[in-house]
Amino acid sequence: MAEIWKSLPSWVRNIVVPILVLIIAFNVLGIVFSVISSLVWFAVKALVVVGIAAGVVILVKRAAKG
Repeated sequence: MAEIWKSLPSWVRNIVVPILVLIIAFNVLGIVFSVISSLVWFAVKALVVVGIAAGVVILVKRAAKG
């Protein structure tokens, strides 16, 4: 691996490789943030559904008493 690295031209080692590393890092960060945001959005939707269901149950119980 060291031989391959040393055989690369200096412009590849100093310019191309860091740019590729930055692109890969941004893609990985984007994937992580999208997974986290989708999980948070799913949790918010689940809480809304649970809240609506609880409201319906409360209304049905009040209507059954009255």
